[in-house]
Amino acid sequence: MNSPVKIKDLCFRYDINSENILNGISLEAERGEITAIMGPSGSGKSTLCYCIMGIIPHIYGGELKGKVHIFNKPVSHMKVPEIATKAGIIFQDPDTQLFSPTVEDDIAFGPENLCLERSETGRRIEKSLGLVGMDEYRYSDPGRLSGGEKQLIAIASVLSLHPEVIIFDEAMSQLDEESRHRVKSVIKELKNKGKTIITVEHENGNLDIADRLFILEDGDLLEKDINNYRTRCASV
Repeated sequence: MNSPVKIKDLCFRYDINSENILNGISLEAERGEITAIMGPSGSGKSTLCYCIMGIIPHIYGGELKGKVHIFNKPVSHMKVPEIATKAGIIFQDPDTQLFSPTVEDDIAFGPENLCLERSETGRRIEKSLGLVGMDEYRYSDPGRLSGGEKQLIAIASVLSLHPEVIIFDEAMSQLDEESRHRVKSVIKELKNKGKTIITVEHENGNLDIADRLFILEDGDLLEKDINNYRTRCASV
């Protein structure tokens, strides 16, 4: 089976005179699987997400070596709009992804930029809001929503592009317990629909939904036995 995300011997540094942030890492993420990545602050977790999404090298520069493929296509050879229909990312702060006067406008932004027909855009808005349980907020002002509600709308805006790979870059770090529970429920539903989920975490408590765990530290990515890791964390 071909993995939706394949990374092989990936090295990256932002400046030619600096050390590698990512030092020859490899990773495959499968359909219907939640892959968690943890590591200390500054270890390169977000940088890895940017490489998968094509933000590196298309937006941020640096020295990149190795291979990053989405559905067997090199990300470096894909245009940004094409990547957006294959993979989506939800960031830590939902305010970075919400900028329109209404929820509907935020979710419509992506489909409209793909020049989809108005009727198709409407269907995608409705479906995306339904997936995150935010139907009643379609005409609301995102600025008046709670942090958890904003994050759900940010997820819906990504889902409107129908990506098969979805990355959560510490997307639950600013949420209270109830909001984290709602986001986790959405992630599990996406997994059940066969989506490929990569979630970057800094809290052990969010690993309950993950199938696999990798630790990124000192530029190296190592897989850990997630059950043993959970047991050790629970005993501390």
